[in-house]
Amino acid sequence: MKFITSDHVRLDYEDEGSGYPILLVSGLGMCKEIWRPTKAFLLQNGYRVITFDARNQGASEHTFKGARISRHAIDVYELLKSLSIEHCLAVGHSMGASTMFGYVSLFGRGQLDGLVDIDQSPKMINDETWHYGFKDLSWDEFPAALKMPLGRATAVEIDEATVAAVRQANAQHPYDESANLNFAIDHAFQDWRDIVALMPVPFLAVAGEKSPYFNPDFLQAIQILNEKAQIQVVANAGHAVMAEQPVEFNAVLGDFVKKIAP
Repeated sequence: MKFITSDHVRLDYEDEGSGYPILLVSGLGMCKEIWRPTKAFLLQNGYRVITFDARNQGASEHTFKGARISRHAIDVYELLKSLSIEHCLAVGHSMGASTMFGYVSLFGRGQLDGLVDIDQSPKMINDETWHYGFKDLSWDEFPAALKMPLGRATAVEIDEATVAAVRQANAQHPYDESANLNFAIDHAFQDWRDIVALMPVPFLAVAGEKSPYFNPDFLQAIQILNEKAQIQVVANAGHAVMAEQPVEFNAVLGDFVKKIAP
């Protein structure tokens, strides 16, 4: 299905199932097909599931416009409005979680009843105040390091059906990393610690024990910022926690959804 944003960019989305709505927000360079195991689990448990490709990714329009987290957050708000969704749980993976932090910074609670962060530190750049950024990225290397290959994101193999779905989507709509570089820089530049500290909805942060991108100890730092935050490390998982260890992740997500959904 297609949705046109207020700045006239076409987004591709899927809206499946019924019941309480759950929005799944993909990471940088990813397509909505990565959510295949999560979506199947949620649909089987009677939830409505919305997935979409961010602008400049997947089957959505590839454009120079809106290469910033704030615009991606507005896209989420407008998509939910178009679907008449006033209450939902949002689950963001990587940059998708940052998109939702941006959403909260712009709209407060907005349409959210809860938020799940999958393997995304609230601050990407390491400095004297924060030691849990993206790999060893520091102000000395920023932004030049983002032009280099980021390296493998996973620690274990993802199931063949999900890999096949992602490959097919990527073949049909190739991702141009260089065309999204300005967005990657904007994403990495942000510091969402104030948003995490003052999160207006129930908040769950999940990290992969073997994530190549983030030290899972960032969860402890999140809980220092916000003592109400729930945290969970998933064993033997890399950055794509929900796809690498779907059974374990779905169990964690399922317990959290039960606390949120009416």
